[in-house]
Amino acid sequence: MLTNDHEYYIKECLKEAKKALEKDEVPIGAVIVYNNRIIARAHNQKETLKDPTAHAEMIAITQAASYLDNWRLEGADLYVTVEPCLMCAFALVQARVKRIIYGTKDVKAGGCGSIFDITNDSRLNHQIEVISDILKQDCQSILQEFFRKKRISESVN
Repeated sequence: MLTNDHEYYIKECLKEAKKALEKDEVPIGAVIVYNNRIIARAHNQKETLKDPTAHAEMIAITQAASYLDNWRLEGADLYVTVEPCLMCAFALVQARVKRIIYGTKDVKAGGCGSIFDITNDSRLNHQIEVISDILKQDCQSILQEFFRKKRISESVN
């Protein structure tokens, strides 16, 4: 589908986040959009793949690079339910994405302005426009559901 609507793409991210939730992964979903088309979609898979780098953004970057047959994702936008962490934010700088659009801030590990601001560090060779708080409540709700279930299951055990 061709569109440039931020809410539409965050809803697509939420679909991915729900897939992560079903796998008992932290429910974060991401899509990468190029020329108004989704070229990559992913969700967290750290537990599934036993890989600390298997964040939704990292998997989506790999998919998009494969799709474009280029590590430079110039002109691409990354949409994600939660502000990227420092690792993901720096990978997005390296990939030269145009914009990061996310749902809710990560006040513990955010790399796009909350804790760190790697995406706008003038010492780096690329800066990224960041747009936040798109469908913020929906993005927060799925995280809260996940962590509420985790606390309940841990108190039972």
